[in-house]
Amino acid sequence: MMAGGTLAGAGESGGHTLIYLARHGQTPLNESGVLRGLADPPLDETGRDQAQRLGARLGPLGLWAVISSPLLRARQTAQPIAERAGLEVATDQCLVDRDYGQWTCISRDAVVAQWGSVDRAPGVEPRSAVAGRAVKGLSDIARRYLGGTVTVVSHDAVNRQVLVAFDAGLGDPDTIPQDNGCFNTLLWKGGGWAVLSVNELPEGP
Repeated sequence: MMAGGTLAGAGESGGHTLIYLARHGQTPLNESGVLRGLADPPLDETGRDQAQRLGARLGPLGLWAVISSPLLRARQTAQPIAERAGLEVATDQCLVDRDYGQWTCISRDAVVAQWGSVDRAPGVEPRSAVAGRAVKGLSDIARRYLGGTVTVVSHDAVNRQVLVAFDAGLGDPDTIPQDNGCFNTLLWKGGGWAVLSVNELPEGP
């Protein structure tokens, strides 16, 4: 899915950074319907295959860095990319999944039935907080690796907030597809962001 959008923000001139923003591969919890958040399951067999496909697709692209959420499923997804690129995986707390507090590993449907939406449940990290930390983290990465290409591995709840922050034309964050093992292409240029593609899936072997 390709996306357009004008560059958001201003204030820096010259140079650009290309960022591939990936979602981690599948875990046993992804099919369960529960809120995952800061739970820390490993990738399952399908997820490991998705990580290998991302590695084959993104690893050879001349990456300057591979940066991941600190959660295990993201780090395991980032590892094959880093290995193909000859790099080590770095982690950034700004990329961690949304914190669902006491509702972590509780059925999403049950939380919605009780509170009307996940956003209204007490103790859930606000969407604005997720967007704020993730946008700051990505902007810091873009400045740090100005002129280069970076792969970042995060989570669907984070990626959707970032994509809408960078291109409001994408609409409701909850409707943006973010399949396990997908990647989005972002461009930082002149102090602002553009979304070049959304939810790309690497081809299989």
